[in-house]
Amino acid sequence: MAMQSALTVGFDLDMTLIDSRPGIKAAFEALSAATGVYVDADLATTRLGPPLAEELAHWFPAEDIPAISEVYRQEIYPVHAITGTFALPGAREAVEVIHSVGGMAVVVTAKYQANAERHLEHLGIAADAVVGDLWAEGKGAALIEYGATVYVGDHIGDVRGARTAGALSVAVATGPVSAAELRAAGADVVLADLTEFPEWFEGYLREAA
Repeated sequence: MAMQSALTVGFDLDMTLIDSRPGIKAAFEALSAATGVYVDADLATTRLGPPLAEELAHWFPAEDIPAISEVYRQEIYPVHAITGTFALPGAREAVEVIHSVGGMAVVVTAKYQANAERHLEHLGIAADAVVGDLWAEGKGAALIEYGATVYVGDHIGDVRGARTAGALSVAVATGPVSAAELRAAGADVVLADLTEFPEWFEGYLREAA
């Protein structure tokens, strides 16, 4: 059973807490070299958010995707993608401000969980829990399990996940979706990036009190 605190905030990972585009580009280039199948790595990095299988479907036959996914996740990604990825501005501070009031920060991501954990460890982002392999409405189950009242993400899928869990949807315009599109999708709050999160969060706590 998940540990719950009085206040839990969920975060997406790619393009919310971390800029994984350089690492993912390198991983897709390595996958292309390993398989002999052309993958436009630059294009792939403009579509981050949905599960890996959706991107692989642009390049590989459906019957090959399960095996290719395993090679990518377990052999290629850990070698090529972790060190090329960096924390987005304000990411560590966003987690720290939650901890400063005794809250809990949970990462809920479509990324393979072991690789998500590698990213956070490498970058020193101190999440209290990580749940991987969940997308859009599927994220709602983990958010409910951990009692998250806020979910922060950069994609319309993250807005849908927050809605499914009955959590406040806080969107950051640091990913492939514009601020206007995030608002239109139903985000409750739209921030330019996570550097704006601590001030917003403090206001949120004052209103809740």
